[in-house]
Amino acid sequence: MSDTADSDDLFALPGLDHAAPKAGFPPQELFAQVAYEVVHDELLLDGVSRMNLATFCTTWLDDSARRLMNESLDKNIVDKDEYPQTAELEKRCVRMIADLWHAPDAANTLGTSTTGSSEAAMLGGLAAKFRWRARGGSGTPNFVCGPVQVCWEKFARYFDIEIRQIPLRADRLTMHPDDVVAHCDANTIMVVATFGQTFTGLFEDVAGVSAALDRLHAGGGPDIPVHVDAASGGFLAPFTAPEVEWDFRLPRVRSINASGHKTGLAPLGAGWAIWREKSDLPAELIFDVDYLGGSMPTFNLNFSRPGGQVITQYYWFIRLGRTGYTRVQSAIYEVTRHLAEGLSRLGPFEMMHDGRPERGITAVCWRLRGEQGFNLYDLSDRLRGRGWLIAAYPLPEGRENETIMRAVIRHGFTHDMADLLLADVQRCVNQLERHPFSTSLTRAESGGFTHSAKPAVPNA
Repeated sequence: MSDTADSDDLFALPGLDHAAPKAGFPPQELFAQVAYEVVHDELLLDGVSRMNLATFCTTWLDDSARRLMNESLDKNIVDKDEYPQTAELEKRCVRMIADLWHAPDAANTLGTSTTGSSEAAMLGGLAAKFRWRARGGSGTPNFVCGPVQVCWEKFARYFDIEIRQIPLRADRLTMHPDDVVAHCDANTIMVVATFGQTFTGLFEDVAGVSAALDRLHAGGGPDIPVHVDAASGGFLAPFTAPEVEWDFRLPRVRSINASGHKTGLAPLGAGWAIWREKSDLPAELIFDVDYLGGSMPTFNLNFSRPGGQVITQYYWFIRLGRTGYTRVQSAIYEVTRHLAEGLSRLGPFEMMHDGRPERGITAVCWRLRGEQGFNLYDLSDRLRGRGWLIAAYPLPEGRENETIMRAVIRHGFTHDMADLLLADVQRCVNQLERHPFSTSLTRAESGGFTHSAKPAVPNA
């Protein structure tokens, strides 16, 4: 069998003379190279990840990072007794991040790696719920937020907590401090401030929210903590907008979550949850587990998971340091601004976030100026034909009748790629002006979106 596999043409081997198994467990084995080719060829139908400007996640890694990931495929991060150095690298990362976010005692701050910022957000929420309960809270707990990533809606539903989501109003695109207090009461376990909003990429005013809650407490109201969802902004602002106060410099901020696999540059599957002080993570949430010969404290929703993401995160931290991260992240902002300026010059677009580092993450968000004879769903559809994945979607409650587009610019997206995108946007606009989609058919009938549909905002 091995001689046949070595001598015959790959595409004449058994297994490629029929469709790939799709229903039921396959009865027969395949040559390794045949199975590889089947899977490889099916994946050709996926989009090109670096042209996916809807995702926030890392799509470029250098060769050294890839080598570390490959060398760590068999390391389970939960096996701290068997892989003690992987556990040590995780501890170092926690201390480094705590220092980056100005924790009062970074060397002793509690934190954990997670599979991403969604899990980290839920851990921060659970800690807030347990602290509220320890203070004597009863009834149905709630948390207050503005437009948030869907993980917070999951958190509310899975853990039986009321979510009080503040609608947008007037010309506002984020939760504003003067809207927060009216939604709080004695059962509010936290206010979630989003530092890098999913819809537009804008930063919410964490300092303003904190000050509003300070005034509420000083006036005899409840003492409500802030959790910062810094999924995307947590590894940007410390390097590119250090004057913006959003982290543990604000005493009311008790916990922060972030994605290492977004602007932290780590590969997919890296998230972080950090608490301001030890007392902010209730001890009853930490399990001391006897596992495979060792005693291990753990606070995660997942158990077994690969260690390569944490190892590679540590690699980026020590490779770049503060100066390197500042240089790299500033370069991404420069490309973002270049794209925003180019889109503005095209004419039909109004910028809602132009990529200024003090305002938000490395993203460009825009809407159409008035009536253009086409809409942003049409443009998104046309751009897909050129390989660009940039979604159009409605704003959240309060401004749900407005449609926007958002392009997230990440490490590895160059000025040249931005110019290619701008040329394709201009080409697609010209095509839409000359050949608008038929108004006699709905977009669903013609194979695209319906204009009245409200597709989910890309969250990943």
